[in-house]
Amino acid sequence: MRVITGDLKGKRLVTPFGRDVRPTPDRVKEGLFSALQFDIEGRRVLDLFAGSGQLGIEALSRGAKSAVLVDNSMNSIKAIKSNVEACGLENKAQVKLSDYASFCAMSRETFDIVFLDPPYNEGLLMPAIKAVLPLMSDYGMIVCEHPPEVKLDEKIGGFAISKVYRYGKVLVTVYRKGDLE
Repeated sequence: MRVITGDLKGKRLVTPFGRDVRPTPDRVKEGLFSALQFDIEGRRVLDLFAGSGQLGIEALSRGAKSAVLVDNSMNSIKAIKSNVEACGLENKAQVKLSDYASFCAMSRETFDIVFLDPPYNEGLLMPAIKAVLPLMSDYGMIVCEHPPEVKLDEKIGGFAISKVYRYGKVLVTVYRKGDLE
């Protein structure tokens, strides 16, 4: 696993050990960030269910202002901290050990981009989307990685699906807020 482009291009990242982590494949990450390339510069990012932190780190490499990387696994937190340190991002990235619901309930920050990649088939994606809604900026976006069998609401809390990308057996659904009819 590596950073695809930006200031940290080619930097190798460690992956947490175990079956609970399913890193985003490079081809999915590359497609996702190509689609978002003009939306990242200067943005505040939340990587919920961060795993290795690769999505937040990729966003920072491409010019995001800051990132909060959250996971409820100590194994993942160790990998995220290692990756943040190896990339020299300690001043731009915060690492938080928490489950998604507790973090969202306690956070007073707002975010422009939220990445949601919860464990598949555990029914966490829609509850996580609802949990992050109060944390979103006025023109924020929520980026969800999920299997095709997970059906998402077209609209929720002032957000609407703006685009769905398919990468083999992975879908990436992007919700956007603002300028919605």
